[in-house]
Amino acid sequence: MKIATLFLSILLPLASAFPLFEPSYHPIVVWHGLGDSAYAEGLQEFAKELREAFPGIYVHIVALGQDATSDQRAGFFGNVNDQVSTVCTDLSAVPELANGFDAVGFSQGGQFLRAYVERCNAPQVRNLITFGSQHQGISDLPACKPGDFFCRLAEGALRGGIYTDYAQSNLVTAQYYRDSKSQETYQRYLEANHFLTDINNEKKEGRNATYKANLEKLDNFVMLMFNKDTTVEPKQSSWFATYPVPSKDKQGAAQDKLEVLPLRQSEIYLEDRIGLKALDKRGAIKMELCKGVHMQIDAACQMKVFGRYAGIAPPSKVIPASVRHAWARAIHATMTTLRSKEILRWIRMQFRLLGSALGWS
Repeated sequence: MKIATLFLSILLPLASAFPLFEPSYHPIVVWHGLGDSAYAEGLQEFAKELREAFPGIYVHIVALGQDATSDQRAGFFGNVNDQVSTVCTDLSAVPELANGFDAVGFSQGGQFLRAYVERCNAPQVRNLITFGSQHQGISDLPACKPGDFFCRLAEGALRGGIYTDYAQSNLVTAQYYRDSKSQETYQRYLEANHFLTDINNEKKEGRNATYKANLEKLDNFVMLMFNKDTTVEPKQSSWFATYPVPSKDKQGAAQDKLEVLPLRQSEIYLEDRIGLKALDKRGAIKMELCKGVHMQIDAACQMKVFGRYAGIAPPSKVIPASVRHAWARAIHATMTTLRSKEILRWIRMQFRLLGSALGWS
């Protein structure tokens, strides 16, 4: 993970420019990605810079191990459902988070934090921010970096089969691997997978209404995709897009020849299985594009998030969330209607200009 220090360094002098003005900031919880560790120098430095840019802010980094080695290992090996449950318990015991927090997920940490929101959400997440996450899973496994011991171990274990009971209970990446190359492989995924299918309410039987209700409590769901991402396949999974399950006449077609199905055309959105459509109706779905490879978070990418959705004041205690959300929904509907009318006026104007040029009466 590459996090530029430029933007946060710009904020540092601003934080001390007004000594009499001491704003309070909503806490931030960070869940790191595959191959990283809560104890890694890069993440610790990132947390330090957040504290310096936003004085007094509480930053908590999720750790599933007592040291760097065990925490890094937990990113490759473990039962994700158990890990999310552990984090639910851990966060509920942190007094600084009692009034809620903004959640920042790096890579796979993004869908894991979404699972936290859907399943627990106590303390409650206000804004969920995910960088390069795999919300609709991956259709190919990420390549190992040179010298990455745990990745090589997991890679070797995956040769035994992605949809085996062992893989689906012990190998982290297998638990969000979504094979939709054919109707048969997709059915195998539905039968074997117990994490991604669950948090996406993908199975027709037993869909959990609580997941939808909890996700709808978010003020904003901010999804960031990297335009040169080759680690996440497809990269648009960061925006909840995925390869569609091919019809019988198209089975066997290479996935690189298939078009990725965007969020707003997918069943998870159209059927509003987890609340994405409801969030979108009040303008709470934010899709941002960052330039660079996977997890290359430069200053421009940071500016899309920090100071806008994280590193900001706590939510109002005077205006309830339900009122804020209803207000946002009304404003979004009004602005959408105004934009539609402006577009229609522009089209009519173009026809009038065209008619005038052609001598139409």
